[in-house]
Amino acid sequence: MRSFAGTLLVAICCFSHYCFSQSPSLSSLYDVQHYRFNIELSDMSDTIKGKAVITLKLLQPASNVLFDFSTTGTGKGMHVQSCEMDGQVVSATVKEGNEKLDLAWKDASPAGSTHTFTINYQGIPEDGLIISRNMYGHRSFFADNWPNRGHKWIPCIDDPADKASVEFIVTAPEHYRVVSNGILVNETGLEGNRKTTHWKEEVPIATKVMVIGVADFAVELAGMVKDSIPVYSWVYPENKEKGFYDYGQAKDVLPFFIDYVGPYGYKKLANVQSKTIFGGLENANTIFYSETSVTGTRRSESLLAHEIAHQWFGNMATEKSFAHLWLSEGFATYMTILYMENKYGIDTATHMLKEDRQQVMKSPVTYKRSVVDETDNYMSLLNSNSYQKGGWILHMLRRELGDAVFHKAVRAYYSQYANSNADTRDLQKVFEKVSGKNLAVFFDQWLYSPGAPKIEVRWFKAMKTGKTVVAIRQTQEKGFVFPLTLKFMERSGKSVIKKVDIINRYTEFEFDLGSNIDGLELDPEMSLLFSADVARQLTK
Repeated sequence: MRSFAGTLLVAICCFSHYCFSQSPSLSSLYDVQHYRFNIELSDMSDTIKGKAVITLKLLQPASNVLFDFSTTGTGKGMHVQSCEMDGQVVSATVKEGNEKLDLAWKDASPAGSTHTFTINYQGIPEDGLIISRNMYGHRSFFADNWPNRGHKWIPCIDDPADKASVEFIVTAPEHYRVVSNGILVNETGLEGNRKTTHWKEEVPIATKVMVIGVADFAVELAGMVKDSIPVYSWVYPENKEKGFYDYGQAKDVLPFFIDYVGPYGYKKLANVQSKTIFGGLENANTIFYSETSVTGTRRSESLLAHEIAHQWFGNMATEKSFAHLWLSEGFATYMTILYMENKYGIDTATHMLKEDRQQVMKSPVTYKRSVVDETDNYMSLLNSNSYQKGGWILHMLRRELGDAVFHKAVRAYYSQYANSNADTRDLQKVFEKVSGKNLAVFFDQWLYSPGAPKIEVRWFKAMKTGKTVVAIRQTQEKGFVFPLTLKFMERSGKSVIKKVDIINRYTEFEFDLGSNIDGLELDPEMSLLFSADVARQLTK
């Protein structure tokens, strides 16, 4: 996901009041196997009609199940009409502030048993499905489930730890085109100038990236990747030439990640102009972009790369909980840098890393919260810890392990956790296994503790020995252990490189460099997340 600063601020202010944990324990009680949603939309009203058919396996004996489902709102909300289990009527009770739907039956079912629940409902979505008008004044319907807003319009286990295959069967006025996850099964014309569009995704995905988009679209096949993956552009007809040009870059981005990370997990990629509240939202194989992303200038290449990278990190290999969101956003951030480095060269990557480092070091969240963050205000996780600091942590791992080992570890992590879920310790174990190194200190200080090194560096020539002395003091609250490269510049234009390990809060190093040293540069290869105050002192 990428977000425009203003949009993100509005999102946090407007949605943080209910973007809280939806009982993460639900995913430990049940394992949803498949969702089938029949959704009816109308131009006459914002009321939607829904039928959810949910197949799940009980992980423990139970005589009831709970679904995340919002049944009231500020004049809006879903209203349950009937519920069945395996074709038999069951009682339905609304619980937990109208955010849970409890379906109960008489005799307990054993662990491991599979059941199908059918829920018929209707109402005006409070959120999750945005019903509005696009920038050209035309009516549209766009799902926007992240982080846990899906239950505002579909009953589900609204938790990234629970992944399932999904079908959307959408009935709407025939002038609309409908896009969704997976492959188009069929379109069927109906009486009354309506039609039904059926999409099916067989790969298990989390509810946060399940989606439908219903609008007046122009659609283009931008190209085929690896001779088997169609890449589509879905844009508003009014800006289709610009949109097809901008989104057409996706067919050139996708092959990089296939080659670098591993096989693409889905059967298509659609890039969709939409009303998402975010700059981009990585819905599985059906990415939504802000409607203002279309400019005809291809200025959104890094945005496309970021969202496409999510198809591997966040969608296929999914974080176990939002506490580990950096496994999604940090990876997408750094994979984008790798893509840009591959296409435009190291100078472009260095510039991006420098900008990201500056943002991290000036952000208050860096020093208040760790990257692995257990907050239940998920919108607040859209910060520099999850994105830029997470990306920088991967960059430092690359520097620590070397390009070849880092690349091997990334591929191993993805291979192990594709179609599954992982947390930060899982990533650590994979990287340690591949590299043969103990990375406990690295992960603990960079991911489980707040902060980053702020160092004060004073250097001078010692009068008695003639050696160059560099004194380094860490001034942040908690000390870090890290390698640091020192580049000494001579008057002749030549340079001398020295590498040191910073272990203590204050350390002095002496170097016999002669009398021609005229300058000192820290971290010349852009390998460390830090800030520094460097000054030369008179000879002591």
